[in-house]
Amino acid sequence: MPEDSKNDSHPKRIREHRRPGLGGPKAGALAPAKPGLKSRQAAAKILAAVVDRKTPLDGMLDPERGNPVYRELNDADRALVRAILNSALRHLPRIRAAIDSLLQTPLPEGARALEHVLTVAAAQILYLDVPDHSAVDLAVEQAQSDPRNRRFASLVNAVLRRLSREKEAILERLQQVPAMPGWFFDRLVTCYGRDQAERISDAQLVPAAIDVTVKSDAASWADRLNGTVLPTGSVRLQDFDGSIPSLPGFSEGGWWVQDAAASIPARLFGDISGRKVVDLCAAPGGKTAQLVLAGAKVIALDQSSSRLRRLKANLERLGLESATKEADMADFRPEELFDAALLDAPCSSTGTTRRHPDVLWTKGPDDVEKLAGLQERLLRHALTLVKPGGLLVFSNCSLDPREGEEVVARVVADGGCERVPIDAAAWPGLEQAITALGEFRTTPAMLSLGPPFASGLDGFYAAVLRRADA
Repeated sequence: MPEDSKNDSHPKRIREHRRPGLGGPKAGALAPAKPGLKSRQAAAKILAAVVDRKTPLDGMLDPERGNPVYRELNDADRALVRAILNSALRHLPRIRAAIDSLLQTPLPEGARALEHVLTVAAAQILYLDVPDHSAVDLAVEQAQSDPRNRRFASLVNAVLRRLSREKEAILERLQQVPAMPGWFFDRLVTCYGRDQAERISDAQLVPAAIDVTVKSDAASWADRLNGTVLPTGSVRLQDFDGSIPSLPGFSEGGWWVQDAAASIPARLFGDISGRKVVDLCAAPGGKTAQLVLAGAKVIALDQSSSRLRRLKANLERLGLESATKEADMADFRPEELFDAALLDAPCSSTGTTRRHPDVLWTKGPDDVEKLAGLQERLLRHALTLVKPGGLLVFSNCSLDPREGEEVVARVVADGGCERVPIDAAAWPGLEQAITALGEFRTTPAMLSLGPPFASGLDGFYAAVLRRADA
């Protein structure tokens, strides 16, 4: 089962940090004369779609329905494109700062295609194990093959060769540049303070580890999967870079992929055995599976028929069953109220940047405000779906309190429900994630476990509410 978040991650984690073996794409029958050019052109085109047109990256990298320039590449070229894009987006403010520092005058206004060529090459020189001369030569070739950039080919050559010569000193200077868009870093400073904002910014530079939620006996599965048991009960795989379906227990349905933070909300209900629970916005089904395993009588609701089909397939692999209903939860009015409800609400997903580095480039402040309004409407409606005295867990994977703490505060202040404080003592190892009001707030800078790849969590917010008695 893919990770339980509203943005689905790839089944294989992309290695971005000076990993050998990514170079040398082969030219196909229709490829340009110079080997490797086609993959760089694809990377620049997809980067432009993300940054300039706010197009989510995952859809464009779908091997069957993604961007045509990506689909026509072979597997090795696709791996290179993914690595370039993930590195470029993760480090984009620093790459831009590096390029700007080497220009005598700013790039011409409107020269976005040229900027993307330079960015793709700089990502390889600074952050990937691609030979510098190859990155430079192919960028020059790319500029010469594009009528918009042909006159800048010599500039591309000069800037990138200097970047290659001075990269160690430049990388040292770039440590002072926040690796996030300015609007979002400033927001983190406001919400968390500069020190914590810098720690979050640095943490999202390291791709996330793979966490799995197990049906039982986490310690045994940690031994079998070469993993570590986390405070959430999840198992974190140790620097894994293979095929998920090939791992022990996958085909038997012993576990599913789910970030440790994403596994928290379903664990907040306490004993729900035999209780009637609705999982709102349920697909792809990780939280539904948790609720079923806890003994609840679950109805999984989602407005997308394709996502519900995927949820059913995931549950079938796990050997679990749940009733499902295709409906927009805002219009959902059941004949009988539920004992409890889980609302993992649509959000900006800014807490998932370790695995989705495009998020901060496809979202902006207006999106956060709009989504916060949607969440409040959904939360108020969700409360009407549970019995008086029933529980509702509200969660999302945003780092911005406007989409979490502030939404819940307004709803609680209006009456009709009360906050049920989460006991920090029940979460050893994650006590720092429990706020003064008894809510969960995780960030990518939490859960230090030694090696960078083994540490961190998605940014998540969760609160437990009890509907007032009638």
